[in-house]
Amino acid sequence: MLVFDATPLIYLATVERLGMVGLLGQNCVIPEPVYDEVVTVGVEAGHPDARRVEQAVEDGVFEVRDVDESELVRRLEGNPNLSDADASVIALAAENDGIAILDERYGRTTAETEGVETRGTVWIVLLLVRDGELSAEEAREIVDEMVEAGWYCSTDLYSRIVRKLEEMG
Repeated sequence: MLVFDATPLIYLATVERLGMVGLLGQNCVIPEPVYDEVVTVGVEAGHPDARRVEQAVEDGVFEVRDVDESELVRRLEGNPNLSDADASVIALAAENDGIAILDERYGRTTAETEGVETRGTVWIVLLLVRDGELSAEEAREIVDEMVEAGWYCSTDLYSRIVRKLEEMG
């Protein structure tokens, strides 16, 4: 199970590539607090990416799930550096032996401290290249479009992504 945080959803939706997540053949889940943050608040604010995420849920690409109240949820929600949405991603991934799809360093570090495997948005893109669903060139275009749309990527990380895509191409 892949449990998605807001940033990967927003940027894949912004570059109109959210549907490709369905090609992974895995159960892709959005915790209710993340859905509320991205879709409910986003639609009210008029963000086009919010409608795209809503449509992906309606199309069955993603399933929205409640997060059970647990000791882990309470502990994570007590962390002032972690949003409730981030806490829900980590908790849901922990409860279901899933992978938390998070881009923010603090959330990833917290998840790893809790024994939860993490990956980021680019991992999704690279996985699709590995599985033959995208070419390396298409993947590079997606990454470039996300960066142009405001997705943060250090120059070092960008260089590593490009090198990896060249190896895979």
